[in-house]
Amino acid sequence: MHAFDVLGDPVRRRILELLATGEQTSGEVSAVIRSEFGISQPAVSQHLRVLRESGFASVRPEGTRRLYAVQAEPLREVDAWLDRFRGFWEQRLDALGTELARGRRERRSREEASGDD
Repeated sequence: MHAFDVLGDPVRRRILELLATGEQTSGEVSAVIRSEFGISQPAVSQHLRVLRESGFASVRPEGTRRLYAVQAEPLREVDAWLDRFRGFWEQRLDALGTELARGRRERRSREEASGDD
């Protein structure tokens, strides 16, 4: 399965967001996903399986629990693919940063000028 097919699903993206905070049990992930998306535990397990089989998540047993974690390599591949498009938004973000800095300087100048009265 292609990385964007995996990431195209909002449930799988949300699971990755949860796992990005650290290892979580399948039960913890299921509880959040079930409450947010209203899907069954077996459906959550299917999404976890897709993430695991596509390399986005790993699982390790700990007693009777299964702990899931994010795997960085597929995300690096997505990042590398996105790299060729970054120029489209980085210039705009740089321009926004310049405008914000200009606004702060002008505001400080006005405050200093009004304080001199």
